[in-house]
Amino acid sequence: MDIANETDTMAASFDLVARQDQAEKDISVLRSDVDEVKARIDKIGRAAARPAIEGAAKDSPEVKGFVDGYLRRGSETELKSISGMVQSEGGFAVPREIDAMIASELKEISPIRQLAQVVQVGSAGYRKLVTTGGTRSGWVSETSARLETEAPEFAEIAPPAGELYANPAASQGMLDDAGFDLEGWLANEIAMEFARAEGSAFVNGSGANQPLGFLSSPTSMAGDAVRPFGSVQYIGSGDANGFSTNPESGLIDLVHTMKAGHRQGASWLMNSSTLSEVRKLKTSDGAFLWQPGLVEGQPDRLLGYPVVEVEDMPDVAAGTFPIAFGNFKAGYLVTERSATQILRDPFTNKPFVHFYATKRVGGQVLDSAAIKLLKIEA
Repeated sequence: MDIANETDTMAASFDLVARQDQAEKDISVLRSDVDEVKARIDKIGRAAARPAIEGAAKDSPEVKGFVDGYLRRGSETELKSISGMVQSEGGFAVPREIDAMIASELKEISPIRQLAQVVQVGSAGYRKLVTTGGTRSGWVSETSARLETEAPEFAEIAPPAGELYANPAASQGMLDDAGFDLEGWLANEIAMEFARAEGSAFVNGSGANQPLGFLSSPTSMAGDAVRPFGSVQYIGSGDANGFSTNPESGLIDLVHTMKAGHRQGASWLMNSSTLSEVRKLKTSDGAFLWQPGLVEGQPDRLLGYPVVEVEDMPDVAAGTFPIAFGNFKAGYLVTERSATQILRDPFTNKPFVHFYATKRVGGQVLDSAAIKLLKIEA
């Protein structure tokens, strides 16, 4: 009996040791799995915290399908299968990454777009209410009767809009070249054409299927208090053919016809020909009115305000408005649909492939008190 008991005890001991060894092995494997999971989590965390590589958005399936599938080869089926895009009458909507490239180029090229208030709209018509008169106010004692508050006066702004288009072309050889930066080239070409057409319309647009330019808006010599809503105030230069013998006085008067609140952020607008004349103007003591930017990147200044060159402004001539002074962020409104559409056309002008791009853009003077003009007249 004693030998049998000892045998059972030894067997139980060996079994316990084996179980302990297995448990230690299981714990070791579990720790290894936990360490592996932690390493993966740390790797994901580091990747998430890492700054995005410039141009990485171009590798998205939507962009690759649009550029390689549709723009290079004209494959609508591949584009639809990758990104789910649906063609409309005007073509396919440009992916937002490429549309952002176009918008960035537009802002860099078009000076009015840099200065004006730009809003994105989702429909063809956009309307905005502008307050033209405030409510009644006054001083009274604690127990005195208050006069009834009058309703504020409003005017409606509905900027005229039109379809802006560009139609750049590329040869099939360019499209077949894998090293050709198609999206960059296309964004630059569209932005250049859009900026050229926009710049002209924002200044001189007729308002018929295009924006109404601020120089095409009604003008008046009356001050802000009595001038009709929507009309832009101007003052004369003092000379029927150019600047007077005392140009500093006229330019100072132009600045101070604007309210102090609008003068914060105001700029001069003129073309390079007018700027060449302005740079020669001197005060009575011989000092130049124009001051160059002292630091690289800072704009040149006239009477302390930045000068922006806008080539669509007219030259100095009798009856023209060659100089504008204004806070265009408050004074001019640009409306646009956010999506640019592109239609690929390989048939009209063989062997070239045209990319017909369209975008709806509108514009109008928002607050005429924020824009002042100098007219060449006696």
